[in-house]
Amino acid sequence: MIDPENIIVLKDVWKIYRVGKTEYPALRGLSLSVHRGEMLSVMGPSGSGKSTLLHIAGTLDRPTSGKVIIDGIDVSRLSDAELSDMRNRLIGFVFQSFNLVNRLTAFENVELPLAIRGVPPDLRKAEVTEALKLVGIEYLANKRPLELSGGEQQRVAIARGIVGKPKILLADEPTGNLDTKTSEQIVKVIRDINKRLGTTVIVVTHNPEVAKYGDRVVRIKDGVIESEVMLNA
Repeated sequence: MIDPENIIVLKDVWKIYRVGKTEYPALRGLSLSVHRGEMLSVMGPSGSGKSTLLHIAGTLDRPTSGKVIIDGIDVSRLSDAELSDMRNRLIGFVFQSFNLVNRLTAFENVELPLAIRGVPPDLRKAEVTEALKLVGIEYLANKRPLELSGGEQQRVAIARGIVGKPKILLADEPTGNLDTKTSEQIVKVIRDINKRLGTTVIVVTHNPEVAKYGDRVVRIKDGVIESEVMLNA
């Protein structure tokens, strides 16, 4: 029976990468439930499986074995096309390297997911404007990424991740390329979105000052959950 309180459920998930005849297990039977509206921080050393966990939770990668349930749907039963459609509707992503298109303005970068989804232009304009306002940079809509600071670029990336109000936002080291002050500003933006929109957020981070903004901190080591601490429940 599926628990409606949990928007992401991983059950006994293994992910094994193979190079030639050698196997490298990134996740080793990991189980994790993420509650609707929760902000979860995931920590662990390099190579612990944090990013693999995020990619599988975001349906960017399939597990070698185990079950992944997103918003009540067993994603193992979906085709690649169905997975892509679900991902585009339900999940927003924010990456360490921003992943913005330099030839496009901030507005156009944020607009991209809606254009892919086939949202009409007038509705796209309203959604993009709202997303830029939520991250506090509506006045930079016509600037291109190379005209923006690192923190401003990451705000554009966050706006792109939340445009259209997906139920889930996954952030992989979102402050990794930023200084301490800017990192704090960015994680506060993410926390504000979590609270205001009720968006479920998973943040993968090395930084304990970023992790403390979550409701819960899960530490991963060698592909399994080592510890779990409630912070702001």
